[in-house]
Amino acid sequence: MEMNDIVSSTEISQTLRRKKAKSLWDGPTAWTAFKQSFVMLRPDIQWKNPVMFVVEIGTILTLLYIIQYATGGYKSTVPIGYFIAIAAWLFLTVLFANFATALAEARGKAQADSLRKARHDSIAYRITKKGAIEEVSSNDLKPGDRVSVSAGQIIPGDGEVVEGVASVDESAITGESAPVIRESGGDRSGVTGGTYVLSDHIVVEITSGRGESFLDKMIALVEGAIRQRSPNEIALALVLSGLTLIFLIVVMALWPMARNAEQYMAGYLWVPSLQSLGTDVPTLIALIVCLIPTTIGALLAAIGIAGMDRSLQANILAKSGKAVELAGDIDVVLLDKTGTITVGARHATTFLPIGKVTVVELARLAGYASASDETPEGKSIVKLWRTYDDASLGIPEDAAFVPFSAQTRMSGVDLPDGRKIRKGAIDAITSFVKGQGGSVPADLQGIVNNVAIKGATPLVVADGREIAGVIALEDILKPNMKERFARLRKMGLRTVMITGDNPLTANAIAAQAGVDDYLAQATPEMKLAYIRKEQSEGKLVAMMGDGTNDAPALAQADVALAMNAGTQAAKEAANMVDLDSDPTKLIEVVEIGKQLLITRGALTTFSIANDVAKYFAIVPAMFAGTLPWLKAVDIMDLHSPTSAVLSAVIFNALIIPALIPVALKGVKYRVSGAEALLRRNLLIWGLGGIILPFIGIKLIDVIMTALHLVA
Repeated sequence: MEMNDIVSSTEISQTLRRKKAKSLWDGPTAWTAFKQSFVMLRPDIQWKNPVMFVVEIGTILTLLYIIQYATGGYKSTVPIGYFIAIAAWLFLTVLFANFATALAEARGKAQADSLRKARHDSIAYRITKKGAIEEVSSNDLKPGDRVSVSAGQIIPGDGEVVEGVASVDESAITGESAPVIRESGGDRSGVTGGTYVLSDHIVVEITSGRGESFLDKMIALVEGAIRQRSPNEIALALVLSGLTLIFLIVVMALWPMARNAEQYMAGYLWVPSLQSLGTDVPTLIALIVCLIPTTIGALLAAIGIAGMDRSLQANILAKSGKAVELAGDIDVVLLDKTGTITVGARHATTFLPIGKVTVVELARLAGYASASDETPEGKSIVKLWRTYDDASLGIPEDAAFVPFSAQTRMSGVDLPDGRKIRKGAIDAITSFVKGQGGSVPADLQGIVNNVAIKGATPLVVADGREIAGVIALEDILKPNMKERFARLRKMGLRTVMITGDNPLTANAIAAQAGVDDYLAQATPEMKLAYIRKEQSEGKLVAMMGDGTNDAPALAQADVALAMNAGTQAAKEAANMVDLDSDPTKLIEVVEIGKQLLITRGALTTFSIANDVAKYFAIVPAMFAGTLPWLKAVDIMDLHSPTSAVLSAVIFNALIIPALIPVALKGVKYRVSGAEALLRRNLLIWGLGGIILPFIGIKLIDVIMTALHLVA
């Protein structure tokens, strides 16, 4: 797909909503998965799942014994129909396992196909180097090109707003009809190809190369083309392979033991020979299949794929399954104050002059320092100044504006007459004033503290070597934040608020919000150092960010969530992108990751636990003819040895499709501590894994006996 293939906002929005509402057993998707299940029988595909590969080999060996039986080359005390039934159900076991994985993949591929059908080209209005506008195809755009987009036009490609402000309909990617504001000069400058400009005009600089657009990545993601197995999934696969090898060795050792028992009992009973199911190779194969962890082996890949699918349904674009799973193991969550804990609409409310400076004079100086500041805070300062002074700022054309940076933590303007006007954090401004040969007023700290204690942000204004006063910026705490952080704490996570505010303001807001810790006056270097410190102590760290200055910390964090409306640098550094640009979505990411881990743990527990019932069903049946005292452990009192073996094999196969909905939808996550989750897991899935097979195997035995399907 070309970089700028455009998808209609309405069409993609409808596609996303259909996907979220789609039934688990959607007809076309299930049929596609069914056909793919047979393709996946190929050994070069099947060997990637060692547990199911063993089952496939066992099926082939059983078929060979059936052929040998039919041609007279193999003799047994049981009819050939018994062996055919074993082979059929072993084949179905492999097929059901393939279907589980294929269904998970097909659900994503169906979404990708829908997106491909909806895409189409669009017209782009490229700005030439001479400033002229030329009409080109969106497919002809390259990174670095600038395009003009006005109301009613489609944004032709992924990029960043470099001029202007506009209301944008992003339902093409989020499914939400409410428009959002995208503007230059801030962390809300990112736009995505295929979205509509509803009002005003913006200039967008294209950032994505051919084949690297948001839509390309989304299609590749849902198709599973870039799904990476997480370390936990790889480790579990190795454990399952180890268990399979152990059971192979154990069962292989049973044949000589059974043969020896037959010879012993034949001599004891003075009969020519005895034969039990213990020396029937197909029965031994059935025992291997029933004892190895086939249930979790069959569903393991589907669980991982489904985890990524659930994140996509939450409008979270995860770059790999590893990122989704790591979210469930997170120990520390770093959250920006502005936009996450507070509403993010921080605005100037008060000018507090110092010394002989009047409020009007302070307002004018603050207006000078904010004249080129395109951030919402800067614009609010200019707006507040206009309530004091109707006159124009009158800044000379040759004035040099000093932009804000995370390092200097101040901004301002250098006027032609030599005056240097600055606004910023108290420590940055006091250092600036002292550097100019000035001094700090004695009452400055008290004014700053009074503003900070109320949870507002104080900005100090300086005119050269003199401090003129303080601007109070206020924000509103988001509702129910204390409850949200209490929920995270119950999960065992520690929350840390990241803010550029001074320690007093940070402490006041942290207390109101209920976070565990805060990092005040945070610079990009401080964020990075904090994450590394936590990681050096063996902790996994999650972070949310949207600005270019967040990129180093996002790249270092174990789970990094970038806002889709944020800068390109932030999105490239992160391993997840939130299409809704909702800063609180990090909490949902953690819950999705935990649900994935809980689902895998629950089904692993169930898979290992249900081996107990199959052991009590098959082992007494295998040695019924040679070791009659083993009848004492035949607690299920099954109809016959052949019925016992077949019942266990049939249950072992049927439990896989029965658990596919659990694997794809996930075990319901309830917020609780690790110990409570473990107890619940053992009680429901451990105890259930022991009890259910006893009931299931006995029920199958009764049905087969009633229908005269077994001797």
